[in-house]
Amino acid sequence: MVEVTFLPILAAGIVSLFTGYVWYHPRVFGGMWMRLSHITPESVEQGKRRMFVSVPLALLSSMLIAYVMNYFGIAWGVYDWVGAVELGFWCWVGFAAPVLLGTVLWEQKPVALYVLNASHWLVAFVAMALVLLF
Repeated sequence: MVEVTFLPILAAGIVSLFTGYVWYHPRVFGGMWMRLSHITPESVEQGKRRMFVSVPLALLSSMLIAYVMNYFGIAWGVYDWVGAVELGFWCWVGFAAPVLLGTVLWEQKPVALYVLNASHWLVAFVAMALVLLF
């Protein structure tokens, strides 16, 4: 990571969306997520109708994360995959994991849901940091 450029940030955003698609797919952790979140198949169908808004917004938010991670990677001198994994991990520990904990502390969501969502973001942050290397 030596400079902030658009294509790696776009690619990292797309990778983040892809990890979420796979992670929350019904054949992976989607069924568990639906049970823990009390999401019904009907509400999933309603959500599909808003995809034309949700997906671009999710991509933009993931690209913002990638943009900030890229700056951190430059500041910390990340030049190899080990450094990228560390960058993804520390960004997750410092930002995503504590923020997501609020769902357990204040919204009284199950700890298992926190673990599921936080684990997804750990994978996404590391994957994004690895993509930003190239």
